[in-house]
Amino acid sequence: MTKIGIIKEGKIPIDKRVPITPVQAKHISDTFKVEIKVQSSDIRCFSDQDYKDAGIEVVESVEDCDIILGVKEVQINDLIPKKTHFFFSHTIKKQDYNQKLIRAIIDKRIRLVDWETLTNGNGNRIIAFGRWAGIVGAYNGIWTYGKRYNLFNIRRAHECFDLEDLKTEFPKVKLPAVKIAITGGGRVAKGAIEVLDGIGIRRVTPHDFLVERFNEPTFTVLNSRDYNKHAQGKEFQRNEFHEHPENFEGDFLKFAKVTDLLIASAFWNPAAPVLFRREDVLEHHFGIRVIADITCDIEGSIPSTKKPSTIEDPIYDYNPEDNSVEEAVSDEGNITVMAIDNLPCELPRDASESFGDQLIENVLPHLLNGDEKDIIKNATITENGALTSRYKYLQDYVDGK
Repeated sequence: MTKIGIIKEGKIPIDKRVPITPVQAKHISDTFKVEIKVQSSDIRCFSDQDYKDAGIEVVESVEDCDIILGVKEVQINDLIPKKTHFFFSHTIKKQDYNQKLIRAIIDKRIRLVDWETLTNGNGNRIIAFGRWAGIVGAYNGIWTYGKRYNLFNIRRAHECFDLEDLKTEFPKVKLPAVKIAITGGGRVAKGAIEVLDGIGIRRVTPHDFLVERFNEPTFTVLNSRDYNKHAQGKEFQRNEFHEHPENFEGDFLKFAKVTDLLIASAFWNPAAPVLFRREDVLEHHFGIRVIADITCDIEGSIPSTKKPSTIEDPIYDYNPEDNSVEEAVSDEGNITVMAIDNLPCELPRDASESFGDQLIENVLPHLLNGDEKDIIKNATITENGALTSRYKYLQDYVDGK
């Protein structure tokens, strides 16, 4: 019988999420005829006792399991040699801070399957926390705007028990006639839209957002075609933009002139145009004063995202004149930035349940029943002490070059 182990999260700052909730663990055990063990942990949003009450064995070590499930990067000392590990490794973009991790995974002959690389035949991800990043990120953006201008007091997301508890804060939000722009069209953006709709903010078209004045708060959703244009004046084609972003130039500044709060939810390819530059912020017509950067690409498409913030210390100010980070809400000339890089951790119970549902529906049937469509194979980064063929492009990264 296949044994699946849920490993204790060891990354700092701590992550309270789980890949499988207690109820889901029991369902998986019964449905797929596998044995599930949970490594004891005092930080999870679901306690050891919750798993025991569901009939799941809680153990000190999961090293006897065949498949190890986690959420964030597993600490090198906690990696179990010659096992299959599932977690977000943050290595596929050659992230410097995880070079030693990928090297250790190979040295320990671990089969690494990254949650981020699990996709269907159309290349779309089949498991993600994106919706929850969008929900918490948009809520934090509203919280940040209220804090900057002393408009209202609402609890932080992590102070709420779950999403339903969070929604009880929505009626407390009292905004003037501000304009809010959301970039993106995927899971993250949809999560952000949920929050603004829930608060009762009016949605308008990008065109009306640009040209109309409103006597109430409004928001618009901007897709790539709204703020990028072909460098040669050709018609915007989404497929070309995704495949050859270098053929395009940015056209976001027209929106920056009328936007008060930016909620950045769009995936950004480093070859694509940036949203704006530091010099643009210094122009008198640049209107954005609060940015909720859910994507959190450090010094990527948004120059004010100089560093990630944390759940404990969620915002900072960006001084465009000095191109520096300053104390939050310290100067009217600054931009106040919310760039927490682990947003779903603020609603860990809901986020975990949603993730587990996707795992049961979209991943486990392939993992445990033959993988006929190569879903698991195509997401496997390392195996038998080497990179798999699909991820050979990481070899120089693994070698430290």
